Amino acid sequence: MRKKVRKEVRSPIFLQPILQERIWGGEKLKRFNYEFTSDFIGECWGISAHPHGQSIVRNGKYKGFTLERLWNENRKLFGNYKKRKFPILVKILDANKDLSVQVHPNDEFASLYENGELGKTEFWYVIDCKEGAEIVYGHHAQTKEQFIKMIEQGKWGELLHRIPIRPGDFFYVPSGTIHALCEGTLILEIQQNSDTTYRLYDYDRVDSNGEKRELHLEKAISVSNVPHKDFQLNIQQREENGVKITTFVRGKYFSVYKWSIELKGSLLQDKVFQLASVIEGEGRMYTIEGEFPLRKGDHIILPATLGKFIITGNITLIVSHP
Repeated sequence: MRKKVRKEVRSPIFLQPILQERIWGGEKLKRFNYEFTSDFIGECWGISAHPHGQSIVRNGKYKGFTLERLWNENRKLFGNYKKRKFPILVKILDANKDLSVQVHPNDEFASLYENGELGKTEFWYVIDCKEGAEIVYGHHAQTKEQFIKMIEQGKWGELLHRIPIRPGDFFYVPSGTIHALCEGTLILEIQQNSDTTYRLYDYDRVDSNGEKRELHLEKAISVSNVPHKDFQLNIQQREENGVKITTFVRGKYFSVYKWSIELKGSLLQDKVFQLASVIEGEGRMYTIEGEFPLRKGDHIILPATLGKFIITGNITLIVSHP
């Protein structure tokens, strides 16, 4: 009896995102072709294998699989990547109001104190923001003693470092960095696959039950970098086969790029796997298996088995890989 040959997947894997309500959310995620009725949708988890929100495959032979199941049962699609957990989480965030001032632990701290969770290093790409928008990025304390004293005295205006932002800006946010998105900001976030956040300050807001949200001062102080450490990105740009490629970061946890295509671009998937999110425009992808429409708000996996492909249209994607 002839042995059955398993056909390799030579097409993009589209995912159904998860929409998350947040106290600071709004309605701007409707710009990405997502339908919802809540006035407080703050996050789209576009590519997620985290227990707090699992993306579902919406096309092809694995339709209906969670991303975690796809990862566990079909590792060849991911270049036989060795890590136990899916390494990256991709989000779009609508900060309709200020987010809490927060900090994330590194892998070692999270593993010890957060039941084996990964740490959380992030990259932000500013899709849109209101005029005069800003972010909190870092702080002005020079010693841990000064840092703690300013927190105890509530000197947030003196402590926190704010940066004005514009659409197209980008930021690398290593674990240990004090940060916050502020009102009127819409970003795409690439991060480690973690949902561990330590709130340092939340503007004394209350939730729908009239309760202030929990702060995590002891842990936040423990993991914060003091003094703040700036991280400079070495941006590289090139044009290749009709694709304008901007390299933002090549780091320990992920690499991030922007692909801009105005008419037609030819590409080769030569990484273990790539994750792509359409942030502007629309187009079509052509692979050996056929033609696939792309539109703003799509989140897709480009598997290790994909090979060469073509994208047409006027379209911008943010792409990452481990």
